[in-house]
Amino acid sequence: MLGPDSPEPRPRRELLPAQYVRPYVKANKNDAADAEAICEAMTRPSMRFAPVKEESKQEILAMHRVREMLIRQRTQAINGIRGHLAEFGVVGPRRAHRVKLLVDVIGDEEDTRLPMAARQALPYLVEQLEQVAEKLASIDKGHVSLAAQDEACKRIMTIPGVGVVKATAIVASARAADDYKSGRHLAAWRSLVPRQHSTACVDRLGGISKRGNGYLRRLLIHGSRSIMRWRRKSWTWLARLRGRRPANVATVPVANKTARGIWAMLKYGGVYGTPMRNAVSAPPDLQFPAS
Repeated sequence: MLGPDSPEPRPRRELLPAQYVRPYVKANKNDAADAEAICEAMTRPSMRFAPVKEESKQEILAMHRVREMLIRQRTQAINGIRGHLAEFGVVGPRRAHRVKLLVDVIGDEEDTRLPMAARQALPYLVEQLEQVAEKLASIDKGHVSLAAQDEACKRIMTIPGVGVVKATAIVASARAADDYKSGRHLAAWRSLVPRQHSTACVDRLGGISKRGNGYLRRLLIHGSRSIMRWRRKSWTWLARLRGRRPANVATVPVANKTARGIWAMLKYGGVYGTPMRNAVSAPPDLQFPAS
């Protein structure tokens, strides 16, 4: 139990991560030891807490999780079609958007490269692929509708490399901008900073730590890839970065820069190109690509 000199409980609705409580468990693990460790961890002034998300944000994240599952199912169907046709010598392009070439082979009854049994079974994978594509299109329309109604989403979508899916995921997952001291803290929350293993005044920095929300980190990395593809020559700093580092390495600092810009817009308002200026709404010609 808390003593008379213990600090007051935190008024905000926040959760205490289990991995931060474990170091305070003494000896064996039981209910009494767990309760004592929780009380001890709650009294630490430097303890980190996880806020409870609002129901409106949870429903948006549910859409993202369903979309991610459908993407995995689409990938499984495409790999199944490619693998089964490859066994009969029919090899198609590796791009997912070019799987239609293999689908046409399955639907062509005059093509003698496929035996009758395989021609009867493979259409089920084609049907599943078409159904998943329809569901993904419907979910993407829902994301577009949500982004069009949220001012924060419309502002951060003015940043290059930030589309509808990324904007709705960031707004629904991130806490209030005031909870982060700076944009660097927001980037570190998304594990876009080097993993540190330093001692005795010797700094050792490795690759990104890959902690936190891997879904958001993956979206930011994919967005930085599109920036490097379309802005690598028009942006001087990006061309210099690309000249010093390989493409896969350079995507991380670009994503870090994007995350810092998102924090600045969430905290101070404004749109891309006009920082720290409150904007009532996004530009009228703003498009909503589902990316």
